[in-house]
Amino acid sequence: MEVKVYNTRQKTIILEMLKNNKNKHLTADDMLFILSAQKVSVSRATLYRYLDVLVQTGDVKKYILPDSDKACYQYVDSGDSCKEHFHLMCIDCGTLQHLECVHINEIINHVENMHKFKVDPGRVVFYGLCEDCMKNKQEE
Repeated sequence: MEVKVYNTRQKTIILEMLKNNKNKHLTADDMLFILSAQKVSVSRATLYRYLDVLVQTGDVKKYILPDSDKACYQYVDSGDSCKEHFHLMCIDCGTLQHLECVHINEIINHVENMHKFKVDPGRVVFYGLCEDCMKNKQEE
């Protein structure tokens, strides 16, 4: 089913804000704070409705952070092959990285062949610590 989207000033501003923060995952509260700092008034309901549309169209990925009940969102570049590979999310700093690895592909092939289960790579997120956060923890 195709999603009908009417472009409004608010939606344009929300999308631009997401594009400007595409290397970050943002909660709705984060977005409302950023928009408020830009003197843009957007209701929480409008933001959530538009985020739902952006998730449906594949322009935004939605994640639930570990140890949290809040969803976070990240813009996906149209030239990005985000749906075709896995992701690594740092539980400390929140960075999201793409993971392309032959060993992961071997595991996916095993799951598909031996367990008869088709994995959607674009929806798989491994949670852990990035290299910088691991170094910071070792220095503490």
